Amino acid sequence: MANEENKYPLQDVPEPQLYREQFPYTELPKIPFDADPADLSPARNIGISDTTFRDGQQARPPYTVEQIVDLFRLINKLDGGAGLIRASEFFVYSKKDRQAIEACLQQGFEFPHVTGWIRAVKSDFKLVKEMQLKETGILTSCSDYHIFLKLKKTRKQAMQQYLDVVRAALDEQIQVRCHFEDMTRADFYGFVVPFAIELMKLRDESGIDIRIRVCDTMGYGVPWARAALPRSVPKLIHGLISEAGVPGELLEWHGHNDFHKVLINAVTAWLYGCATCNGTLLGIGERTGNTPIEALIIEAAQLRGHNPKVNYAVITEIAEYYRDKIGYPIPTNFPLVGRDFNTTRAGIHADGLLKSEEIYNAFDTQRVLNRPVGVVITDKSGAAGIKHWIDHHYQTDLAKDDPRLLSIRDRVDAEYEQDRTTAISDEEMHAWYAEDFGK
Repeated sequence: MANEENKYPLQDVPEPQLYREQFPYTELPKIPFDADPADLSPARNIGISDTTFRDGQQARPPYTVEQIVDLFRLINKLDGGAGLIRASEFFVYSKKDRQAIEACLQQGFEFPHVTGWIRAVKSDFKLVKEMQLKETGILTSCSDYHIFLKLKKTRKQAMQQYLDVVRAALDEQIQVRCHFEDMTRADFYGFVVPFAIELMKLRDESGIDIRIRVCDTMGYGVPWARAALPRSVPKLIHGLISEAGVPGELLEWHGHNDFHKVLINAVTAWLYGCATCNGTLLGIGERTGNTPIEALIIEAAQLRGHNPKVNYAVITEIAEYYRDKIGYPIPTNFPLVGRDFNTTRAGIHADGLLKSEEIYNAFDTQRVLNRPVGVVITDKSGAAGIKHWIDHHYQTDLAKDDPRLLSIRDRVDAEYEQDRTTAISDEEMHAWYAEDFGK
């Protein structure tokens, strides 16, 4: 068997393994490749878990309890009963954390269900027990950077501490999710696999599932099957399943965007057998952020097909809530939720849109996201861009040589001849339309 006794014993090394050939620190990280690729094996039932109220609160001012409940409801509305967004995790430490948990539990939603997050210490576990949560994440750091340099422990000491807290949770019939922090810098066969094997033994003994969250804490993961461990996402997922005996449905991927790979790494984890990918609304999270949940929703549809239960247009509602209620400034060109993500400024693009939206719009954003295609008027818009703007706002079908339209085009051109550098506002366009069209 893959996890037979002593095949992968814990390697309790005297000095930390820091993989300096890959992580020199004084230079950019390296990505070595080898000749042994992992086998593609997509997860049968892909899903999403949410950490908006845990990791997502480590990069911004804390949400209020009211905001947490509102966002939790929007996540539920987005899922639509599909069970695609399976769980949402919360801190349990402060009074406000616990109030938020209680308020979200009172919603009675099946999806996402509420889970906790604690450090691997028994005093923290008492908080989970007091909240009567059925599942909690436990921080189980697994790289020598954390074990030796942060915790000041040996691998054996760290593993024993983690297993003790897991046993305590299982004794209380609480499901555990072990967060393998910094796994993309960890000794895979010297610590990760032996630890995972021990967790699977506890699962067999207790009859309670134990989940493993594969944490790319520093964003070092890469999506290539021939990249070397510990950075290869395919090898990490394949190895946990085939060598440690962890069922794919008990694996979660958790990534960060330090090297712009947060979405592709998550999708790669799905494609190599990891059932669940963890993310946050709008990707807001520690440092460069986490995988955006809205992006995972769209990727799941591309991989498995449009889900009739998922309410995709709620993605737009979530963006509006962040802008209008929270005051969070979403970059205007941010995919799917930015103000201008499906807006063109180029006249040649606007001309194409007039002929067929499909030419320059990736999908029917009006139907799927309740976001019509937009045009912003600049010096590049020309008559075609102005026609699209007027047709959209006034439900007309003007000819591009309509003299009233050309009059507005001349006004636009005159603005930029005077060295204007900003776009023409909708307010200006409405005023000029009223003057030239007499409306």
